[in-house]
Amino acid sequence: MPLTFLVGGARSGKSALAVRLASEWEGPVVVLATAEPRDDGELAARIARHRLERPASWETVEEPLDLVGELGRAPERAFLVVDCLTLWAANALEAGWSDEAIEQVAAEAATLAAGRSSPTVAVSNEVGMGIVPATPLGRSFRDLQGRVNTVFAAHADRACLVVAGRTLELT
Repeated sequence: MPLTFLVGGARSGKSALAVRLASEWEGPVVVLATAEPRDDGELAARIARHRLERPASWETVEEPLDLVGELGRAPERAFLVVDCLTLWAANALEAGWSDEAIEQVAAEAATLAAGRSSPTVAVSNEVGMGIVPATPLGRSFRDLQGRVNTVFAAHADRACLVVAGRTLELT
């Protein structure tokens, strides 16, 4: 079944589109959420808002790092939403992973997602279309996220840029 890759800016409608696509599936749906609220009240509110946008019958798995493991554990007949790769990459960097390790795991995850028998939608932010970050860490993260996005787009049957709630098919 196909892997769909949704990429765009913050609050562009990527997650809403992923929910809409999953809602069309007649079987079970699993959401693999990579965000951790920690002590961040604003992020906790975002997570709560995302949960409210999803049907209560959907399973949510909260896992900040083990993307490959959770992809492997997802039920084969379930529609899988991975939201989002940007937070996953940031979590991996914070955990001390090297860029090379992050890219390798991203490639493994993209291969697994593309090979599932049920659909998978992976959501990510396009962080490279704005200003050049002022710090080396910011520039490094921007570049790394671009490479992670490129890996997922290369494995995807369908890739879309989401802007202002609208989609543009990427070929």
